[in-house]
Amino acid sequence: MRVSPRLLLASLLAFGTASSSLAESWKVDQAHSTVGFSVSHLFTSVQGRFDRFEGTIDFDPANPEAAVVRGTIEAASINTNNEKRDKHLRSNDFFGTDEHPKLVFESTKVTVAEGRNGKIAGDLTINGVTRAVVLDVKFLGSGADPWGNQRAGFRAELTINRRDYGLNWNELLETGGVLVGEEVEIRLDVEGLLEE
Repeated sequence: MRVSPRLLLASLLAFGTASSSLAESWKVDQAHSTVGFSVSHLFTSVQGRFDRFEGTIDFDPANPEAAVVRGTIEAASINTNNEKRDKHLRSNDFFGTDEHPKLVFESTKVTVAEGRNGKIAGDLTINGVTRAVVLDVKFLGSGADPWGNQRAGFRAELTINRRDYGLNWNELLETGGVLVGEEVEIRLDVEGLLEE
């Protein structure tokens, strides 16, 4: 079975779960997906990722814009390739992972555009704070892998202000400005696996 780009695009972020008897369910393949971010630091930027996450996408092929997308990320799995910095990011200065162990996204609306692009609106919860966001989504392709499993690829991008989620820590610089930027660019490269 080959699924059209328009139908699959309605489900990106590849972070979703729902309970419709007519819906197809796609599960995020963590081994072939990346949840990454970038934030400015002094004169350049720091790249990072979360190593543990899960999600599924459920949608009715006859009504792709009714797709439901939901996913969770383990906050403590943050990885910037620097253990001292990662420990600080897990602390109450930032994610407070003991009290708020999960980042959660739940879709509220899917908009399918012509071609391979679309948008997913939803609620993003970080550090116990929930805000409405909109992800720009691109469908990258679909088909069977060498073992006969149906897979689909997506990319989603979003920019948030970390202060909106109570991630306020910073240091003032002698030259003016601050050590860490407020805007965080998030990029999801997701491979979904159709569940039987």
